[in-house]
Amino acid sequence: MNKKTIITALFALIAMGGHAKVWKTIKAPEAITCINVNNGELKAREVIMTDTATTIHFTMEYPVEKYFQFVKESYLMDEDGNRYPLRSAEGIALDTWVESEHGATDFTMHFEPMPKKTQIFDFIEGDVRGAFMLLGIHDKNIKPKAPTMQELADANPWTLPEDWFKTDTITIHGRIEGYDAERFGFTSMECLYEDIFEKDAATLVFDLAPDGSFEKTFLASHPVYNLFFSRESKVGFDKIPFFARPGETIDITVRKNNHDQYECIYNNGSSKDVERWLKSDLYMSDLAFPLRIFNGKFSEMDEMAERTWQTMLYCLQAEKLRRHFTPQEMQLALADLQVHFAYAVMDYAMYHENYVRKYEQRDGGYQMVILDSLECKEIDKIESYHALHRVDFDNPLLLTSNCYPIMLNRIQYAKPVRKLKYEGILDENGFYESSFDNEKKILSNGIGALRELIGTDHDNFMVQLCTYKDMLNNFNSWRSNEDNLPSILADTTLTVDERQEIVASIETVSRMMPLYLSALTHPHIHQQAELFYTTKMAQIEHSTPLPSDDPAADLIRSLCAKYPGRYLIIDFWGMGCGPCRSAIQSSKASRAEIAKRDDVKLIFIAGERTAEGSEAYHNYVKEWLADEETICITNTDFSRLQELFRFNGIPHYETITPDCRRVRDDIRVNGLYNFDFEFKLLLEKMK
Repeated sequence: MNKKTIITALFALIAMGGHAKVWKTIKAPEAITCINVNNGELKAREVIMTDTATTIHFTMEYPVEKYFQFVKESYLMDEDGNRYPLRSAEGIALDTWVESEHGATDFTMHFEPMPKKTQIFDFIEGDVRGAFMLLGIHDKNIKPKAPTMQELADANPWTLPEDWFKTDTITIHGRIEGYDAERFGFTSMECLYEDIFEKDAATLVFDLAPDGSFEKTFLASHPVYNLFFSRESKVGFDKIPFFARPGETIDITVRKNNHDQYECIYNNGSSKDVERWLKSDLYMSDLAFPLRIFNGKFSEMDEMAERTWQTMLYCLQAEKLRRHFTPQEMQLALADLQVHFAYAVMDYAMYHENYVRKYEQRDGGYQMVILDSLECKEIDKIESYHALHRVDFDNPLLLTSNCYPIMLNRIQYAKPVRKLKYEGILDENGFYESSFDNEKKILSNGIGALRELIGTDHDNFMVQLCTYKDMLNNFNSWRSNEDNLPSILADTTLTVDERQEIVASIETVSRMMPLYLSALTHPHIHQQAELFYTTKMAQIEHSTPLPSDDPAADLIRSLCAKYPGRYLIIDFWGMGCGPCRSAIQSSKASRAEIAKRDDVKLIFIAGERTAEGSEAYHNYVKEWLADEETICITNTDFSRLQELFRFNGIPHYETITPDCRRVRDDIRVNGLYNFDFEFKLLLEKMK
């Protein structure tokens, strides 16, 4: 081909490009949601669809002087999962960090042409971790339709394995390639873990060996979806998500991928089976967040809940197409979606209660002030929570979500459930007589209230789990009552008939457990309840020794050596914990009296970023804990104490005997509000 022919061909191509047929122009398009643009927002200003390209004019709203980047692998994806790669961009350099100079950056991207029939599509900034996404881009005159939960479930059938519920150990081990403690900025990782059938939550911690290898084994009674994380990182890598079933050992390799990002490679087991889901950038907590923080009234919340539900379903469908989820992955993702939605509904209610009523300090105490009496009534109405009826609470897959325990807690203690539980039992002052008959009514009322709240006509999985949790929480009280029976029967100040009447009215383990066991008909929940009862009743000793090979226990032993002959009451607290500070501030006078005793010592342990503590920490200690035993440790060391004593929430209290043994949870002192009474009972028990 000669030079003249080449030039003619080029002009022809230019002419063809210049006369591209415009199929559609979308002015001011709308989008369903924007994902992974932290503290900012990606917007599409205009979409131009031609037979040669799809062009989008974007605006990136981002904090001034902060940096962002878009990768060359960005693409559009239509409703069928077809991808249309990025060809070029104007106004922004690709694969380059761009500074947000004015808070908003306008730029244009040209993609391969989408079919003119396309009604709704997504922009995805490549298959990289943390990719920017603008999902559900459409003409504002078109109402996008998300698939229903049932449609997504039916399209992805998966059978639950018969051994889904079993109790066994899970081991997570592996290696971070190229690990160097100084360069990475951390030497350990932790996991906030809660087995739903255990009374107490747990913190799991593993140390990283110099070669980057790690291993942690823990007991589980159901499949677990969770992650190990680091609080400090210098390399942008701080999480190892995993999914495991009891009995599995999951091997994970962490290495850099082609985008110079650290990536988890799952070498076996359930984590490998659901690897695409584990690597998804679609975080249901983020999608549900607008509902959680919604500040409108309950009557307005319904619309917000519906919009959030539709958004979550649409985004999950898009992520399935993008990641090519298997049916198992889709079912797990659907379960996680429902858990986070229910949690958002209940969190909205909790925050809303704080908006419509407040507590003011008056006459040496706190009094409630109603700011909106009508909304207060809505909070108490069970009908206000019908958004929860979208969730299949009978689905056992829901409890694999790491958000399930806190969601269950919100359901268990929902305001209308608490109100209906005690209906017909409370007196005019809001108190009731503790008795076996009343406890039977509370159990029955509570089950009925839970059914109504979540919209079921039977005692489904959630109803029974909430009932099971009530059993765990009440057990120590029942056991204490049982232990007190001999002293009541021996009380000669009462007649024999009076003693028998008191004994017959008391709720004890032997009376209450049969009631709860008969209510817990799900085979696995019933089995766990019987196991809990057997284990607790086998705990005859009032205290147990601390482990001999645990550095966290060594700190406690050093405190016992420092205060010989005394019981140690340890308050685990933190500067970011409002209830912790409230308890400390309100107990200052009583602590001054306790300090005069020679048989007990109060100790306050807090975790901070460094063991030296922040300025705020030292100022607080100076004002409220001056001349008391305060210990500041790193957050990592605090996590090790959480692992030792099996707790996640604070404030948390532990009692240690003079011979450095941990006091049983039903006997220990739990705070300072009722210290004299609780400590007196403790001393009597420990004789």
